[in-house]
Amino acid sequence: MSERAIGGLLVLILTLAATACGPGQQEEGQVSGRRVFLSIGTAPPGGAFFPVGGAIAEVLNERGGDRRWQVTAEATKGSQENIRRLDRGELDLALANAAITYFAVRGESGWEKDYPMRVVMTLAPNVALFITPADSAVKTIADLRGRRVVVGPAGAGFEFFVGPLLEAHGVSYDDFTPLHNTQTGAVDMLADGSAAAAFLGGAVPTASITQATTSREIRFVPFDERAMDQLTATFLFFDRATIPAGTYRGQDEPFHGLDVGSMHLIAAADRDDELIYSMTKTLYENREMVTAKHPAGRAINPKNVVRDTGTPFHPGAVRYYREIGIWPATDAAE
Repeated sequence: MSERAIGGLLVLILTLAATACGPGQQEEGQVSGRRVFLSIGTAPPGGAFFPVGGAIAEVLNERGGDRRWQVTAEATKGSQENIRRLDRGELDLALANAAITYFAVRGESGWEKDYPMRVVMTLAPNVALFITPADSAVKTIADLRGRRVVVGPAGAGFEFFVGPLLEAHGVSYDDFTPLHNTQTGAVDMLADGSAAAAFLGGAVPTASITQATTSREIRFVPFDERAMDQLTATFLFFDRATIPAGTYRGQDEPFHGLDVGSMHLIAAADRDDELIYSMTKTLYENREMVTAKHPAGRAINPKNVVRDTGTPFHPGAVRYYREIGIWPATDAAE
């Protein structure tokens, strides 16, 4: 074979290879028949993100049909890392707290730029509050002044919702000694007296609050009604939420509190519309399977899944929600 013929053959091979690996075919995982490996960023084991991400990955794999994707849930440091890694193309989907994403897409509160994140679905509410021993002098949020208070794990991003919440009550981090610990560690600090109060929460019931109320008598520090009105009017990620009476030991009355930023499933804005559409459809149509694997799957329902928390929805997800008639008339899509 002549050199010219060999050269032409090589060009043909390279052209075919490039075509076979084109972006549309890789995104779909169907056209070329190749398996596409996708990752979901979660958080460290111990919280809700890790098992919920695992449940989502399992359902996508089990119910993907001829969409030849292989989805893996990846443990990360949480929302902030997930947002940055989505932006760099190192993750395909991720779980994040809606309050953290809210500020990230706006480049506010310490974010160095506008991060182009989009919501795939709104998931379980993050119902959080300050708790304190029943015999403590802390009866209101104003009473945190001058005391040692656990405000969440270092680097977890709690400040994105705790800061505005405190401000609405006329309190700031400068008014007390903020301590950083895991939720389990915070309960231990309450038990040994090294902290006067702790900010705990998540999907209801929250394991750390259950642990705290099992070991001793606990008081839930109430939120001021006017402060809650201000927060829900100012920030879309805040929403009123009630913990039903009897949820925790010693809780005889409903606690009227706040969702301080729901868990949500997000993707980068430039992620392929067809891929996001297919994944949204698969998860929504198999939401009972998600619930069977983790109770947070109950949040995949017509009312909650499209709730606007202040971050635009991905066009691929919006297309599916419009098709099934649950997308609101006033939407959060671009």
